[in-house]
Amino acid sequence: IVGETVHLAQLDGAHVLYVDKRNAAEPVEMYSQAGKVGPVYCTGVGKAMLAWTPEAEQAQIISQQSFHQFTEKTLLSAETLTGELSAIRARGHAFDDEEHEPGIICIAVPSLSQSGRVMGGLSVTSTTTRHTLKTLEDLTPNIKSTVGRIAEDAENWRFPDKIVQTA
Repeated sequence: IVGETVHLAQLDGAHVLYVDKRNAAEPVEMYSQAGKVGPVYCTGVGKAMLAWTPEAEQAQIISQQSFHQFTEKTLLSAETLTGELSAIRARGHAFDDEEHEPGIICIAVPSLSQSGRVMGGLSVTSTTTRHTLKTLEDLTPNIKSTVGRIAEDAENWRFPDKIVQTA
């Protein structure tokens, strides 16, 4: 229990699809909502998932980005994003340092299958008035543990090939 906003997301083509959102104890107005799509290149959860996406797919997704400048900190080129993705892999988690919305920061990690396939991502989001990237980074062990449990449960999900209708 972190008391801040938690997002569960997955890649949807070249975008982030917010699957679920749990608001902070003291909610803050922000873009994300369950069911909305957002940019991959300037959201923590998007960059976390993209960093572990296979290279060919990653390149395709990057080529589809608009690199619109949302804030003065938004990443504005494929080269800058690629460098950031390397740093994320080395660090093990991603940040959004006010790249999508002023005053909004987050830490995010991917949810990976046992084979290393990206299944989704989880972020803890706050404001610059309540946290710094360092204080969010202190939550990393808890976030990684949670994502590990989600991935373990999701690993065994099976969906029917076709719907069987009953009378």
